[in-house]
Amino acid sequence: MAKNDYDTVLYKLLIYLYACLKREIVFDEDVFNSTVRKCAGNEQYFAEILDMAQAEGLITGVVVTRAWGNELIISSPAEDMKITAAGIHYLKENSQMKKVRETLKNSADIMAWLIKKVKI
Repeated sequence: MAKNDYDTVLYKLLIYLYACLKREIVFDEDVFNSTVRKCAGNEQYFAEILDMAQAEGLITGVVVTRAWGNELIISSPAEDMKITAAGIHYLKENSQMKKVRETLKNSADIMAWLIKKVKI
């Protein structure tokens, strides 16, 4: 599974926001950018993922604007994003999310630490 695969980026986004919700961590834009946003590879792809996740009801608080040429612009602060109850259930119950979790839980980065912190 590629590190910028949709499911991997979505998993990292949801696990980070869930850890914030549980007050296991405090939202830190630098950490968020380096562990979640950066793994998407480019800003347009990341904006598309946020837009889809919000449309599916997995997150809230994202304002994505379509500019001239159909380019997406994230026009809300990252710390305004929140995971929803549906996002938590998706994270815990979706089979693809379980595959991503198994791949990431033994990695040597902050995602493995977050997975242990939120006990998923």
